[in-house]
Amino acid sequence: MIVIVDYGVGNVASVLNMLRKVGAKARVGGSVAELETSDKLILPGIGHFGHGMQRLAEAGLIPSLREQALVHRKPILGICLGMQMMTRGSEESDAPGLGWIDAFTHRFPESSGLRVPHMGWNSIRPSATARLFDHDAAEAERFYFVHSYFVQVAERGDVAASCRYGSEFTAAFERDNLFGVQFHPEKSHLFGMEVLRRFASL
Repeated sequence: MIVIVDYGVGNVASVLNMLRKVGAKARVGGSVAELETSDKLILPGIGHFGHGMQRLAEAGLIPSLREQALVHRKPILGICLGMQMMTRGSEESDAPGLGWIDAFTHRFPESSGLRVPHMGWNSIRPSATARLFDHDAAEAERFYFVHSYFVQVAERGDVAASCRYGSEFTAAFERDNLFGVQFHPEKSHLFGMEVLRRFASL
């Protein structure tokens, strides 16, 4: 059973609907007991980094999330802000992140001449070992992005997919049981469905 973590930040209904479309057993949960009985977890998120971390703390979920991810090593997928919160922190806030991935979240530079936030469809380039993407796809996989901040990982081997918006940034990371995607798979139609299907089948 996949539990989508509900802490008041993120479009959990859309993620749940997409998981059901691909035949995955999933439900929304916001309690420690529901996290403990899960097989896999999805940490969605939309909005401000500090607010997201505050809501997780107020819900009392951070210790349990850490235990499920780092002790029991359940597969966990962070989506958008959820991915960013799995890093050490963000330029958006003084609040520390969960720190599961050696990475930091930065704002797109205003000087690039590009519109911020990065919004809309963009192609990604998966790494050779990434488990959530199709390495033999006839066309580049395209996903829907809405973000002003991007993740920069310390270890190149943690990059599961990259994307270009002015310069290259990490569109997805992967380390053991930890996965993060900057895009919204629940808004990315067939390509997003495939990502969620692969995560459900891990």
